[in-house]
Amino acid sequence: MKKSNIIPFPIFYFVLITVSFWIISCNPIKNSNSQEGIIEFDTKGVDENHPLYSLAPNSASLKFKNEKFTLEMSVMGLFNTSIIGDIKTKTLVQTVKFMNINQACIENEADITKSNLDYPIKILETNETKEILGLKCYKAKVTKLNQPSETFDVWYTKELGVENCNNLTVYAPIKGMLLDYRIQKMGMELHFKASSYKPEKLTDNIFEIPASMKIISIKEMTDFITEIQ
Repeated sequence: MKKSNIIPFPIFYFVLITVSFWIISCNPIKNSNSQEGIIEFDTKGVDENHPLYSLAPNSASLKFKNEKFTLEMSVMGLFNTSIIGDIKTKTLVQTVKFMNINQACIENEADITKSNLDYPIKILETNETKEILGLKCYKAKVTKLNQPSETFDVWYTKELGVENCNNLTVYAPIKGMLLDYRIQKMGMELHFKASSYKPEKLTDNIFEIPASMKIISIKEMTDFITEIQ
């Protein structure tokens, strides 16, 4: 890849989260089965001693419609990234906007499966429930397979109508929208927690790759990430 004139900025470690990972919250609406809306959530690094902890994004916005979604995050207004997912076609598109850089790469099912191996977990369903933002939620206990002594809880709801929303993630066995969970990407573990949810009609074009994006390979995206670290 041709070197670009950009300053070192090691933020891609945590913002390029292949996550089709959906955090649902907000204006309490029970049994809505909306399958369409906008979700805002709080994010933070799990390990306060991680060298990139202070650069972790503190919020993210998710837009979902049936089997498609886009997750948007920004770090200090300088680095913007989004993940556009399609459950039906089993693809993820990762976009990056940084200075004069506008590029995207496309991951197929095999690429996604390989990426998920970086965060192996075991999921144990429980009978415990509680309300989050007016939605009935279910708890599952998660154990990290590469750190068996470390466990944490995740919470999800079945009331937003998209049962298979986690199919592209390590949380595929969970049939419901995740409201509170963790995920790791490129060495940085983040905690996502639902803060608001608003059902809203969305246009299909927000789930498409912007025309301004240059399509590059996964290797080229990896080289770019390495370069800005």
